[in-house]
Amino acid sequence: MPEVNSLVNEFLIKLKKRKIEGSKATAKLTAEVLRSFISQKRLPHTNQADALIEAVKAVGEELIDANPVELAVGNIVRRVLHIIREEDLSLTTAAVGGLSLSAESDNEDDVDQDDHPVLSATAVAAAARSTLRPPSLQTLLEDMPHSTAVPQTSSSGGDSEGKSKSADKNLKTRKLKHNVIEAVNELIQDISTCHELIAEQAVEHIHQNEVILTLGSSRTVTEFLCAAKEKKRSFRVFVAEGAPRYQGHALAKELAARGLQTTIITDSAVFAMISRVNMVIVGAHAVMANGGVIAPVGMNMVALAAQRHAVPFVVLAGVHKLCPLYPHNPEVLLNELKSPSELLDFGEFSDCLDFGCRSGSPLLHVVNPAFDYVPPNLVSLFITDTGGHNPSYMYRLLADYYSADDLVVRRRSAS
Repeated sequence: MPEVNSLVNEFLIKLKKRKIEGSKATAKLTAEVLRSFISQKRLPHTNQADALIEAVKAVGEELIDANPVELAVGNIVRRVLHIIREEDLSLTTAAVGGLSLSAESDNEDDVDQDDHPVLSATAVAAAARSTLRPPSLQTLLEDMPHSTAVPQTSSSGGDSEGKSKSADKNLKTRKLKHNVIEAVNELIQDISTCHELIAEQAVEHIHQNEVILTLGSSRTVTEFLCAAKEKKRSFRVFVAEGAPRYQGHALAKELAARGLQTTIITDSAVFAMISRVNMVIVGAHAVMANGGVIAPVGMNMVALAAQRHAVPFVVLAGVHKLCPLYPHNPEVLLNELKSPSELLDFGEFSDCLDFGCRSGSPLLHVVNPAFDYVPPNLVSLFITDTGGHNPSYMYRLLADYYSADDLVVRRRSAS
């Protein structure tokens, strides 16, 4: 798998060097890399799903460690593991159903019992128990008593039966990989269209002559607001500039260019302006299992201002941003310190050095965190590509997209 290994290594380097920006781009590239890895992975004849899960976990741990703060990577790795488990269980259930139907058919016909033996109750029970876990078809057949096996009438018959079993194993391997790859393709498609699906709900939440406040720059928020504008909604947008990177400036220019009445305010003016606002609509870096939000720095201040003035605080987030982890000390573990140069020019530090000591240690320190944590009690509503949900409903969504067994994927910064 030299080409796939090269692709994985190239993606790892991009993650380590922070050359991929945005959760959507990161999630999509992660899914594409895992799809290529799965398509080229050779699986054994037995326990194909277990082997594939272990291989994906190994690659996933490397990807997560490359940029632990980008939670979308771990989300997609766990989603793919969940897909593998579901597809394996589906194939096993279908195989059990086929065996049961075969047994019923033999009972009804009662013809050539020696050549077409009936499955015993023990065999059917063993097969039924196996559906409660995700085994391979080989494990299922090994649980059946020897009396249910088709007798070998000759050596040539045994050879043909062996070839048939080998063909069945290869078919199941191809079927498992095919189904998993198809499901990953659907996942990639969902990630690509999440903005459009979220934007379709804008007209239900933004009404005439409202004032909307947002912070930073988010493509999801941009498309959401512009979709409401296209539906002939007339409203104003206050954009907090989002220092020190001032991403709000770029958002304000784009909104104004697309015909929205836009006003830029400083971050410190949020509390002063919040009384004029009808709704706060923001994007998110990640949504945690408890309904808390990892968002651009300054977002917690906006959420507190909204709560103080009883203004709805709405978070837009694609399903790929739903993280099944709980935020243990999120201000430290789920944050990232950016370069001090965003706050002060390098030359300005020379005046702050203590040259009286030999080390020249600085008297001025710069802390530039990238993210804020917004607790779930400050969030009024989540709008995802599957609809609007309360923070208390997040656990139900997580149960649909992740398996409990997949949460063991290592994440050093959360340990």
